Amino acid sequence: MTRAPARWAPPEGVAVRGTVVLLPGRGEHPGLYTRLGTRLAFDGYRVVAVASPDDVAGELRGNPVPVVLLGSDTGGLAALALAAELPVHAVVAAGLPLSADVTPDRSWAAELDARTACPVHRELLGADDRLRRGALLSEPAGIPAVLPRTPVLVLHGGADRVADPKAARAFAEMLPAGEFVLIEDGRHDVLNDVAHRSVAAEVVQFLEWLRAGTRGPVLVRG
Repeated sequence: MTRAPARWAPPEGVAVRGTVVLLPGRGEHPGLYTRLGTRLAFDGYRVVAVASPDDVAGELRGNPVPVVLLGSDTGGLAALALAAELPVHAVVAAGLPLSADVTPDRSWAAELDARTACPVHRELLGADDRLRRGALLSEPAGIPAVLPRTPVLVLHGGADRVADPKAARAFAEMLPAGEFVLIEDGRHDVLNDVAHRSVAAEVVQFLEWLRAGTRGPVLVRG
C-alpha cells in the first residue's frame, strides 16, 4: 500500500492563506479526503493528507503559515500529540475516539452505517479496496499525555455510534483553548458525512479567525 500523501493547492491566482496537514483515521487513507481537500484549497489553503503521523514533521518545513493539523478519529489523537511537540499553530480534531460506544455488530454494513450517512461517501467507501474494513473495531490510543496549548477545534457528530460526543465535549472543555462544535445527526466520519459542506465551512471559519488573531461566533455549538 502506498504511503504517498495527497495534496491540494489553491487555484491559480488565489493567494495561499495557510497550510492544513490532514491525518486520516482508522482504516482510512489520504485519497478519501479529496472532497474536503478541494474545498479547503478553494478557500486558499494548501492541504496535504499524510498516510502516517510519522510523515507530518516533513510536511511542516517551508509551508505557508499558519500551519494547522486536522485529524479524524485516531488521526485527531495523533494531531493533538504532535501539536505538543511540533511548531504548529492549531489543531482541528474530528470524531475523537475518547469513549467507545460501538455496537457488537462487526459486519461491514454496520461499520458503514456508523461511519457516514452521506450516499456519495458511502459509495466511495464501498468501492475502495484500500479502506481497511473492520478497523473501527480496533482499540484506539488514549488521550495524549501532553496536550497542546494552541487553539483546538473539536468537531463531533451528534449521532456518532463509535465515540461518545459527551466525552469529546468534556475533553474540549478541559483544553486551555478548546472549542467544541456538535454536528446535529452527524455520524463518526463527520468530515465526510451529510453535513460535510457546513463542517468544511466551520473549519474555514476557524482558520480565518486563527489568521486574524480574533475569535468569532460559532455557528453550531454543542
